[in-house]
Amino acid sequence: MTGGTERRRSPALPGVLTAAETAATAAGIAAAQRPDGAIPWFAGHHLDPWDHVEAAMALDTAGEHERAAAAYDWLAHHQNADGSWHAAYAEGDAARPTDLAAESNFCAYPAVGVLHHYLATGDEAFRRRMWPVVRAATEFVLALQRDGGQLGWRRDPDGTAVPDALLTGSASGYHALRCALALAELAGDPQPDWELAAGRLAHAVRRHPERFLDKSRYSMDWYYPVLSGAVTGPEASARLAARWDEFVVPGLGARCVSSDPWVTGGESAELALALWVAGAPERAAEMLRWMRHLRAPDGLYWTGYVYADDAIWPAERTTWTAGAVLLAVAALTGHGPTRTVFGGTGLPPGLEPDCCR
Repeated sequence: MTGGTERRRSPALPGVLTAAETAATAAGIAAAQRPDGAIPWFAGHHLDPWDHVEAAMALDTAGEHERAAAAYDWLAHHQNADGSWHAAYAEGDAARPTDLAAESNFCAYPAVGVLHHYLATGDEAFRRRMWPVVRAATEFVLALQRDGGQLGWRRDPDGTAVPDALLTGSASGYHALRCALALAELAGDPQPDWELAAGRLAHAVRRHPERFLDKSRYSMDWYYPVLSGAVTGPEASARLAARWDEFVVPGLGARCVSSDPWVTGGESAELALALWVAGAPERAAEMLRWMRHLRAPDGLYWTGYVYADDAIWPAERTTWTAGAVLLAVAALTGHGPTRTVFGGTGLPPGLEPDCCR
């Protein structure tokens, strides 16, 4: 697996985005980025590490490689001594953390972005300086892994490891761990313990729902095991089909919560990406067309729409919603780095445990 600079023009996807609209969305993300590289949800709001990385990855899909590198350098400069990052920072200011806990999936996700940026740019100096950052973050995350393979979802400010696990967070952690293993291979620094941990984590996501808190009313718990690459092939297609009518509102997008008349841009775009991962690109493009109604004139996207009241809610346009849209479009239009990190065919899968055979 090697990186290489891709000359990337703003892609167009019929009925979803023109090239000019794609460029406008990337510009909207860039406008929210601070001079130090931090990307908050929107100007004046907080930053969390997961959504910061999602937005940085979107910048790379649009060829904004220097801005993306600045976002990863922000992580490198402000990583805690134990390998973590705080869960939230006021206005993206590293000196003003507002949630001193550290969440496992937040700390794992930079591995995905670092690999994505390296594949997009071929920047060996970047890969080398970010490898110790990813290695320390991965060790922090795996210290929270439970005996059943699942990831405890956070470490509290007093150092207490919370044992409860979230299915979406663990699935995202599996995706990140595979990317971390790929970076370990590139660094010539094999991590056999990570391979075992990845296999146990994937198995928990696939086969043991009882090991996670019951958040099944949230659509993320439905599609994230597919998006992360933990559930694949016919099983992935069956999983998405099983609750399609529960979560999808034709013409509008995907609900965040099964019981609420509220479709959200982030979930709709992530579901589109999961559909691409599952081998259904036509349905993925249709989902992105359906969520066009959330696009604002400045190229960003409203967080959600309460269709029972015909109301935009909340009245905010987040960089991570725009980022998810650009990543889904990138996968559908053939962007190699995005297809590699989400398609997963070239990523180490981990070693499956001898369980449930």
